Amino acid sequence: MRIEVVALLVGIITGAVFTMTKLPLPAPPSMAGIAGIVGIFAGSKLIEVARNFFS
Repeated sequence: MRIEVVALLVGIITGAVFTMTKLPLPAPPSMAGIAGIVGIFAGSKLIEVARNFFS
């Protein structure tokens, strides 16, 4: 859980710095982009579970 908290804090700080310096965020600008990232993660986990199930 600790690594997730650190990742969240780094993300918040990065978002704040990019916004204060008026740079574009280094992240998808829309919900569709975020959904794509979640989909990639879910697909990766699905394959891991399937490999463990069939081995």
